[in-house]
Amino acid sequence: MRDDVQIGPTPGLAMALLPLLATTAILILQFFIFSDFTPHIPLAFGIMICAMCGRIRGVPWEKMEASMLEVVKLGMPAIFILLAVGMVIGTWILSGTVPTLMYYGFQLVSPSYFLVATCLISALVSLATGTSWGTVGTLGLALMGIGEGLGIPMHLTGGALVSGAFFGDKMSPLSETTNLTPAVCETDLWSHIRSMMATTVPAMLIALVLYVWLGADYGGQFERSTDIATFRQALDDTFTLSWITLIPPCVVIALALAKFPPFPTIFTGAAIGGLVAIGVQGETLHAVFDAMQNGFSSDTGNPAIDALLSSGGVLSMTWVVTLTFFALGFAGMLEAYGTVDAIIKQLMRLIKGRFSLVATSSGTTLAVSTIIGDVYTTLVLPGRLLKGQYQAMGYKTCTLSRSIEDNGTLSSPLIPWNMGGGFVSSTIGVPTLAYAPFAFACWLSPLFGLFWALTGRFIPRDEPEQPETNATDAPHSAPSSQQPTS
Repeated sequence: MRDDVQIGPTPGLAMALLPLLATTAILILQFFIFSDFTPHIPLAFGIMICAMCGRIRGVPWEKMEASMLEVVKLGMPAIFILLAVGMVIGTWILSGTVPTLMYYGFQLVSPSYFLVATCLISALVSLATGTSWGTVGTLGLALMGIGEGLGIPMHLTGGALVSGAFFGDKMSPLSETTNLTPAVCETDLWSHIRSMMATTVPAMLIALVLYVWLGADYGGQFERSTDIATFRQALDDTFTLSWITLIPPCVVIALALAKFPPFPTIFTGAAIGGLVAIGVQGETLHAVFDAMQNGFSSDTGNPAIDALLSSGGVLSMTWVVTLTFFALGFAGMLEAYGTVDAIIKQLMRLIKGRFSLVATSSGTTLAVSTIIGDVYTTLVLPGRLLKGQYQAMGYKTCTLSRSIEDNGTLSSPLIPWNMGGGFVSSTIGVPTLAYAPFAFACWLSPLFGLFWALTGRFIPRDEPEQPETNATDAPHSAPSSQQPTS
């Protein structure tokens, strides 16, 4: 942590944790008593609790506010990217890009390979839309119904659905979590995504093999095949499906590989989606602007598809953007009050080398995810806690951002009282602890993160690694004259 962030001496551990514990109690009240999984107001209370505790210590609001806004400023690039993502989703649905991906994705469904197809389809849609919740809440319901008709246990279908949906969310440049996490850790979006491939891709491949193996016993009659035909027919009747509609994502991928900045890349994808909508779907320029601002409103006649495709637009990002402000503001106030510094002092006792650094990152993120239950605070706090330690030890912070997403984004649907676990369980009607063991990709990915930390693979450094007597736990420190960059 920077020395100029905290105001005044570090309070004792009990006093330092008071604002965090009090805010956690309010979050628990909101989640479990009120059954309301919107953490905005509890986090706003958390900001004021920090302010009151700081005032007791003689720190004026103006000074704490200045420190809070310094942290909020770090999230501004991610917020602009999120707004561009809203535009992309709107124009990519309007242009037929997302419907085309769904149409051909449904062709993957077959009786013996239903579980692996569920995982792949949900991953494809989540990757294209950047939302795991939207995928689970719409397409996921259709897949759960099809699986039930096939006689496949619902907890197996739920596990495959969650693996695919959260894989796509985590790896999509359109996802708010994928944009927020590298911003907090002060690394760039594409370095973050490339770093996550080291843990997410092998975890997903193993998960697919396991779903093939589990699904082999369910190769009977495809009783719900008419549902798939109905979905595909609704898409075919509403949109002109063509390879041309796949041009926008291809352009985005090409620009990403060329290392263009995220905001221009994503905005370009939205603009090209608008051109495809005009040229292929026969839409007007006004309709394109409306989709970018207000999103797309689907009217295929199929409720499940309409719910999924009625999305996008700048205004659709209001919930996420405001939550990002509150989460960053809360983290900034915790820094200003001294909570972050007090926790860091305790964590430093655990960090002795490369493996313990990554393991501490993983454990801290998982602890915040388990205790607080709010996805965005889970992504923000560990980044603010440990970013400086990665830089001081000469490691790129993309490893930290990867560890946070592995243990934050992917743990969210596996914890019953977390926002993600509560949403998924209530949506698909399966207890969290029933499907969690079969969401293989979600819990295998963090294990790969620890494995790479143990072996030293895919742990990039900002400076040449010095010879060590013990590569796993030997202490690292950057020369005092050198300030590694992220």
